[in-house]
Amino acid sequence: MTSLTGGALAVSIVMVFGLLTLVSVRGLSHFWPAELVAFTLADETQLLGEIHERKVEPDAERGQLRLKVGNRDLTGLDFRWIDEADVVERELPADAVVLERLEWGNFHGRMRELRRGETLLAGPHEVRTAFEALHPRKLEERARTRDFENGELDDVNREIESLRLEQRKLELADLPTAKQASREAGLEARAAELEARYAELADRLAHMREDLERETLVMEAADGRRRELPVAHVVRAYEPNAMGPLSKLGLFFSRIGEFVSDDPRESNTEGGVFPAIFGTVMMVFLMSLAVVPFGVIAAVYLREYATEGTVVQLIRIAVNNLAGVPSIVFGVFGLGFFVYFVGGHLDALLYPERLPRPTFGTGGILWASLTLALLTLPVVIVATEEGLASVPRALREGSRALGATRLETLVRVTLPAASPGLLTGVILAMARAAGEVAPLMIVGMVKLAPSLPVDGHFPFVHMERKFMHLGFHIFDVGFQSPNVEAAKPLAFATTLLIVLLVFAMTLSAVVVRERLRSRFRGSAV
Repeated sequence: MTSLTGGALAVSIVMVFGLLTLVSVRGLSHFWPAELVAFTLADETQLLGEIHERKVEPDAERGQLRLKVGNRDLTGLDFRWIDEADVVERELPADAVVLERLEWGNFHGRMRELRRGETLLAGPHEVRTAFEALHPRKLEERARTRDFENGELDDVNREIESLRLEQRKLELADLPTAKQASREAGLEARAAELEARYAELADRLAHMREDLERETLVMEAADGRRRELPVAHVVRAYEPNAMGPLSKLGLFFSRIGEFVSDDPRESNTEGGVFPAIFGTVMMVFLMSLAVVPFGVIAAVYLREYATEGTVVQLIRIAVNNLAGVPSIVFGVFGLGFFVYFVGGHLDALLYPERLPRPTFGTGGILWASLTLALLTLPVVIVATEEGLASVPRALREGSRALGATRLETLVRVTLPAASPGLLTGVILAMARAAGEVAPLMIVGMVKLAPSLPVDGHFPFVHMERKFMHLGFHIFDVGFQSPNVEAAKPLAFATTLLIVLLVFAMTLSAVVVRERLRSRFRGSAV
């Protein structure tokens, strides 16, 4: 039996480390710059791309290569299969360039010209140097344009929307005719000023975008076709075949930094996942705030106050069975109770001027957090009960003997001593909540959220907003992406990220638990 259990443990550890190794290798390889290989085929076709996969049939000397050729706007495809038997020549051109773009994925080719309208700024020999000097300035212009659009222009748009809601509220109010007409006139005058201001800012934005896209880069694909691209649409450009190990390592960490700090683009298949990281962490935090008080109160009542009997036994059975209910059932309950019932009544009571467009009567991060709080409530109750049960009876009796009341004993002695068990439940709840996807899909989680739940506009924390989640991001790019093969490495990278995120959150709770255990040694779980 000892050998059997030890062997089972060893197999489990090997499987876990094997899975983590697979995810790490496949995920991190997504950020390492691959070489661009130029192929000349027997029919004189010229191809330039990254070798993504090689397949060799049994008993065959040569196989097939899957190339990531990029240039989706020219060919309509990201990948192409070729037979190694058809390859006449293969080389690694030093001047081959990878352009990472805001749209249409990567472009593989060679730089030929740099233009400003019809004016030629640089030819084939000096285009690379001219591009490297111009590109940082265009990135700064793009950032200023984005800040202007999301800042001043967005502020005016918010004021217009707020004014529209005031007008709607005035229509719903039962005011004297003269007073209502006076207020309506004032709101209409203010609305006219804001519309004029918005038109002015929109015209300014249009000019900024026009100036932003004035300089263009002419690229030539392997087959000789050319493509003219705005320099401002290029995220980065590099020559992988001419880079040394240190240069590739710097690019590797740069792409990782972009992945964890930037917004997604190209239907989540490129760019970063920062909104998903933010949404996942905030949802787990709100869930913990909601589940801990209710779980602790329920466990304290069942362990410290309730008299053992049929009713208490039925409650314990119900709590244990609740842990086995499929998570999608909690999602349906959250949709019906939190979203439609509670949210619908909140809208009718607090936001009638916004109807029929719902505020809280639709999915949001608040309802998603409360739904997951219900999902993880049994875990917290059971863990807290076990923690309370592990507190020696002598501690309670000693406290009561010194004159403390039952409540004082509970608050100052029993709960602190049982806190390691409570944190065990919180750790398990956080780990499960961070990976849940099914219930969140119907109570507020979306593919792409236009705004974060926290911003600089009052009331600063917007509980009604929808949010992104790392778990759903994995499902989306891995199974619903329009280009699944190109997005598959990103799915592994996001998987590695969510594993590290859960590990970081649970590690923080474990550190706190261990400190409490050392403080209350002998009563910890």
